[in-house]
This record gives sequence, C-alpha cells and structure tokens, in this order.
Amino acid sequence: MTTPKRKRVRANGEGTIYQRKDSRWEAAGYVLAADGTRKRIRVYGTTRREAADKLAEKITDSNRGLPVATADSTVGDYLTYWLGSVAIHRLRENPHTRYAACVRLYLIPGLGRKKLARLTAKDIRAFLDRLRTTCQCCTRGLDTARARPLCCAAGKCCSKQLSPLTLAYVHSVLKAALEHAVHEEEIPRNVARNVRTGTPRPRRFEPLTADEARQFLTAARDHRLHALFELALHTGLRKGKLLGVHWDDLDLAGGTATIRRTLQRTNAGGLATLPTKTRASERRIALPASCLHSLKAHREQQHAERDEAGADWQGSGYVFTTPQGRPIDPTNLTRTFTMFLRKAGLRRIRFHDIRHSTATLLLEQGVELVVIKELLGHAHIGVTATVYAHVRLRLQRDAIDLLGHALRNPAETVGQPDDGDDLPSCAAPVR
Repeated sequence: MTTPKRKRVRANGEGTIYQRKDSRWEAAGYVLAADGTRKRIRVYGTTRREAADKLAEKITDSNRGLPVATADSTVGDYLTYWLGSVAIHRLRENPHTRYAACVRLYLIPGLGRKKLARLTAKDIRAFLDRLRTTCQCCTRGLDTARARPLCCAAGKCCSKQLSPLTLAYVHSVLKAALEHAVHEEEIPRNVARNVRTGTPRPRRFEPLTADEARQFLTAARDHRLHALFELALHTGLRKGKLLGVHWDDLDLAGGTATIRRTLQRTNAGGLATLPTKTRASERRIALPASCLHSLKAHREQQHAERDEAGADWQGSGYVFTTPQGRPIDPTNLTRTFTMFLRKAGLRRIRFHDIRHSTATLLLEQGVELVVIKELLGHAHIGVTATVYAHVRLRLQRDAIDLLGHALRNPAETVGQPDDGDDLPSCAAPVR
C-alpha cells in the first residue's frame, strides 16, 4: 500500500499560486497599498516560478514599507510606487530627481486622481493641452507666494507657459511609468503611446568658428586651466568626463587617454565619481601633441601647487583640481569658464558648446562621421549625424559648386576661369 503524497502547506504570507485555463500561472497575495490598507493583488507568468517570483518581489517591497500599486490604484499612487520602487533602481540620482520633480509638479496635480485602469489617451491629450496653454504662475501658485505679486494675483497674467521641450519630457516620463505598468500587467496597454506631442525643436547652439577657436586657445594660454580648455576643444569631452580624468587614465608617452568615469554633484552624496553612462562612453582616445605638451606643463604646475599648499593639500588623483588638490565642482567650472570668456572678450557660449565646436570643426575638415562618433563616444552614429552634422554656408557653397561643375557642359568650361568662390546662383537655405 502506497503512502499518499502529502500536500505542501504554504507558508504564512506566501500567497496563492495556481494555473489558469489559458495555461498561464496566476499568483495572488496581500500587500500594502498606497492608501495604507492591505489589498489583494494578482500577478501572472508563463511558469509557476515566474509568477511566484513576481509575487515574492511585491511582498518583499510591501514588508519593507513600500506601497505597491494595485488594480484600483490611482495614477498618482502608481507614479509614487514607480518612482520609489522601480525608477530609483534604474536611474542615476540626478535623472531620478528630475523624474520626481516632473511627477510632483505636473503629473500628480494633473492626472493623479484618475484611476490607472480607466486612464485613456483622451485624458492624457487633454492634460497636455492644459499644460501647453496654462500659465504656470497661476496653476502652481507661484505668484501668490511672492512678496510682490507680478502675475494673476496682481491682476495681469504673464502667460508663462511650458516649453515644447518640457512638455515632451513630461509625456516621456508618463509613458515610461505606464510602460512598466503594462509589464506588471496592471493595465493592458500603454495609452500614452497613442498621444503625439510633436517633435520639439532642438536647442540652437552657435559653435566656434575656426578663427574663434584659435582666439579661444590663444586667450587660454595664461589661464590656470589652460590644459582643460585645450583638451575640451581637441577631444569634445563633456564637462563631467574632463573633471573625472585621473592621472592614471593618461598615457602621456603613448599619447592616449582612457575615459572611465564622470564627476557629478548629487543631492545625496555631493561630488561623486560615477561610471560612464553607456559602454560606448567608456573608451580610449588619442591625444594631439599640443594637448600632451599642455598636460605635462599642467602636471608641473600641480606639483608646484602641492608644494605650496603643504599640509593643506588634499590629493585626489584627479588631473584637474583646485589649488588645494580637491576635485573641481562642475558648477564652479561653468562659473570660471564664463568669467574667462568675459575677461578675454570672447563671445559667450556654454561650456557644452565646445563639444559642438569640436564636432563641427572636424566635419568641416572632411573627417568621417564614424570617426567623430568614436571620438565623442556616441552609442549610435545616428546621434552624431542628427545632432552634430550641421554644415556652414561654406560647406553648402562648396557642395553646390561641385554639383555645378559636374553638370556643366565640358565645352562651356574651356577657357573660362574657375568661379568656385562666387556665390551660387540658387539660394541655399542656411539653418
């Protein structure tokens, strides 16, 4: 006589797991909801293990005191859960801070009371239209909080509306949150994908011309951070990556630099060294002879500053530091750069425009886009072609002249001088 197999008894709080008629597995259990009560949720998976793992993850978050979104959650409750339990593990601190501000200032006041399961594309479109046409001073009560009201509280509206770029950002944050709700099977589809906000016009920038770049380098020769400015213009490195370079990352004998990290200021940890954002950003680049000479001179200058500081020197291993050896705050570098431009009598630009200048000048010299992509550390060449492949009037003129010579009758060109420097007969659009 065989002994009947005893049915396994589930542990307290483990939940219920069973297979549905459609062959999927369903797991159900009680978790902490956003309103402070405990509600029953259901998760699904193609296997028993997958459904059990999903439920265990939610129960673990619930036991840690994190509210878990349920089927009848509001949009505000789900966004709060998504920021605290999902996005915080996938984003760096600064992007997460921007996401949280977007949710707090726009999404929760505009859509927070809507039921997640009943949210429609029409609701989102109406919400974005309100944002597009509503004065933010009035909506967010900014004017009433001022000592001297300037807008609606004073009887006149300043019509301070959100920019198309901010509207697109708000839409993208909502779309990312709802996409995760689809993955968690809280909603059947992402209704935010059915709403089109239009492509915002990219921010205009004015890169340095070749003459301006030469003036920039000449004016920077006597500056303490001359090596940084020269390295930025020759390599197109971003501000954080320039400030994150260590002496160990430089091979001055071989003429190369390895980009491994970036220096950023975060709200929690202050100045922090972070790894590069993508694998393409971690790379080794070649350094020109002028940069090698400047870096060697900068190293001797840093040794002199270390001797002068004595016991106050705080060695950090960074190439570019303060006179006391501490890493340079990115905000302080921006302030120093602006002061340098003003004293040198140069046109005011953003520090990031140096990166644009590098790509533009390389493009004007006929360098292939794939080489510029590798130098700038873009993951895809489409980014390089879209953002940096703007051509100047001279390049357009050269291209038109080349086409004109190719289409001209050979008999007409005999004995005629070259008119390559003349203006083209057609009007070339310049952006």
